[in-house]
Amino acid sequence: MALPDCMQGRLSIPVVGAPLFIISNPAMVIAQCKAGVVGSFPALNARPAEMLDTWLIRINEELDAHNQANPDNPAAPYAVNQIVHKSNDRLMHDVEMCVKHKVPVVITSLGAREEVFDAIHSYGGVCLHDVINNRFAKKAVEKGADGLICVAAGAGGHAGTLSPMAFIQEVREWFDGPVFLSGAIASGDAVLAAQAMGADGGYIGSAFIATDEANADPAYKQALVDYAASDIVYTNLFTGVLGNYLKPSIEAAGMDPDNLPESDASMMSFGSGGSSKSKAWKDIWGCGQGINAVKAVVPVEELVSRLRNEYQSARERVLKN
Repeated sequence: MALPDCMQGRLSIPVVGAPLFIISNPAMVIAQCKAGVVGSFPALNARPAEMLDTWLIRINEELDAHNQANPDNPAAPYAVNQIVHKSNDRLMHDVEMCVKHKVPVVITSLGAREEVFDAIHSYGGVCLHDVINNRFAKKAVEKGADGLICVAAGAGGHAGTLSPMAFIQEVREWFDGPVFLSGAIASGDAVLAAQAMGADGGYIGSAFIATDEANADPAYKQALVDYAASDIVYTNLFTGVLGNYLKPSIEAAGMDPDNLPESDASMMSFGSGGSSKSKAWKDIWGCGQGINAVKAVVPVEELVSRLRNEYQSARERVLKN
């Protein structure tokens, strides 16, 4: 496996919890890391910008305390997601905070910039970049990314269209570094399948929305329990970037999910606030196609325990066959 050094021996299951806009918060990240998966959050979730410093202090202090009390069972590292899009006027401030606090892993999205990778590498941090095709993957690695998050068809929120099998195969023809697969992964079986295809682990987002620690509307959490893959629509209307969203939330907003217009991709905005589009994530609920595996709203620790048990059972079945 090509897991980064900071993850070696510190994961109870090879999983990175995806950064969820609005939803991911320090309590959720800390719980994920203590349970043995990489917890992450978008830097833009900390508002105003000065709050990011406070969040990073809390996460570092609580995980350090956990590690001192549990030297034989240290927490997984955490990650901060940076939106590297021109509309994000907070980017360099947030990168400076990551450097200040020596954030172990930084996940970059919607653009690969050498100066961002260089800043994180300056203290030994790891940069993972999320991509939707092989061309973008090559560009990211050329610019300095240490690893890739391959966002395949079926992923929640912004997602690609490639089959995970095809995507991972193409990337592994030339790249032997860390690779995590995103796309309809919500069970331990799916994590093992990701590894069988050539990834080092799974990238899980939607399942963590249905947890006690997640900063999500209770109705949103319950929707992940109640609905399945057929209740998801793929559209670029809400942010200008194609993504997967729950049909019932679109209907609740007074729109027909089967007859949505297209958005102008040039108008996409992921900045520090104020845009009506940013409210899409609050009212229009992003969701991946793997949600049928979500049967109840539970604490993060219980979800990770389920994933771990399913993963081990799946490995045993494969070995028997």
